[in-house]
Amino acid sequence: MRVNIHPQYQEVLFHDTNADAYFIIGSTIQTKHNKEYQGKSYPYVTLDISSASHPFYTGEVRQVGNEGRVASFNKRFSRFKR
Repeated sequence: MRVNIHPQYQEVLFHDTNADAYFIIGSTIQTKHNKEYQGKSYPYVTLDISSASHPFYTGEVRQVGNEGRVASFNKRFSRFKR
């Protein structure tokens, strides 16, 4: 490998805020925040969703509010009925 052209590979602490789960994964991401986890300081990145909270991986069935969208559409345009 050529010297001084590769990003620094390090262990990074990822925090899924939706499931309040922490993951330590090797990454080249550059962060501005550090957080102490299990007695060691890691670069820190927050995530909105990960395998700990995604419905595909958790098996949870989440119902999207399509009924609410249809009802709000009908409510909004009901005055245009003939």
